[in-house]
Amino acid sequence: MRPLVRNAALNGYVELARSLGAEPLQLLRTAGLHPADLAVHPKWISADAVAELLELSAAATGREDFGLRLAEGRPFSNLGPVSLAAREEPDVRCALEMVTRYLHLHNEAIHIRISETNGLATIKVSTVLGAPTGCRQSIQLIIGVLLRNLRSLANHGWEPVTVCFTHDAPADLSTHHRVLGPSIRFGEAFDGVVIYASDLDAPNALSDPLLRPYTRQYLETIAFPRPTADVDRIRDLIEALLPTGRCSLHQVAHSLGIDRKTVHRHLARSGETFTSLLNATRRQLAQQYVSSRRRPLTEVAELLGFSASSAFSRWFRTEFGSSPRTWRSAHRHGGTGKPMSTP
Repeated sequence: MRPLVRNAALNGYVELARSLGAEPLQLLRTAGLHPADLAVHPKWISADAVAELLELSAAATGREDFGLRLAEGRPFSNLGPVSLAAREEPDVRCALEMVTRYLHLHNEAIHIRISETNGLATIKVSTVLGAPTGCRQSIQLIIGVLLRNLRSLANHGWEPVTVCFTHDAPADLSTHHRVLGPSIRFGEAFDGVVIYASDLDAPNALSDPLLRPYTRQYLETIAFPRPTADVDRIRDLIEALLPTGRCSLHQVAHSLGIDRKTVHRHLARSGETFTSLLNATRRQLAQQYVSSRRRPLTEVAELLGFSASSAFSRWFRTEFGSSPRTWRSAHRHGGTGKPMSTP
């Protein structure tokens, strides 16, 4: 089943596209969307179609920063019921955890994971798309909105330590610096934001303690949180173990200090198996690594746990319909990021 997203993800899209000289209605239809999909809120639409629309719009306008420009006008309330509850949490950590647990009410394709070490907190963002559509603009939009929300929650003047992207740097960084701040790194191993861990404990500037019980109760009546805590731990271990060539169910269970049956039970709660999660993680990382020209494909094969480049190429062709080299070429030359047909 392909993921869906609320049409609020495209709030401001028509105005932005027209202001940059594009024809938004034509782009919507090309991406498989109808103008009526944006007319009535709230409505679920295809996350794949939204990702393709953003890539098409970036190409049509010649703006590599299209996703960031769309993020600029997003208020905290754009997340709907999720933002209603999160804005009343007592500190930044609780607000961010609330968003993470209930984000599926707004967007089924986004996953956010938070880890802390050595006084730093890393907020990793990933997308799980049902088709190998380019997602550079989607990632820019997500991280731009995330940073705007963090600034709303934190004290005035707050800035992240750094913002990381897996894709290459654009020719013009002016919008990136305006929206994201001075410290941005490209060609990194993950998409996300690094902040001081102590910033997570800062009081939430938007919170009203008197409203907190009511907003929590309201959110709990309309949905259950996504049961991802165990899955996220296992996914993190898969990412860490893949480059070692020892990523197996046995090794993951051993690292967690539990048996393999317990791992299966944890995954089953979220409708996953170890094989499906391993493959989904590989797919996500493959798109990130292959789209970056800085990484030789032999290195990508090793990072994804393949003992030979030929095995990686066969797997990639099965998953994405083209060779890694062809996919990288299509991604580099613009378009939507979809793999070209192999000669």
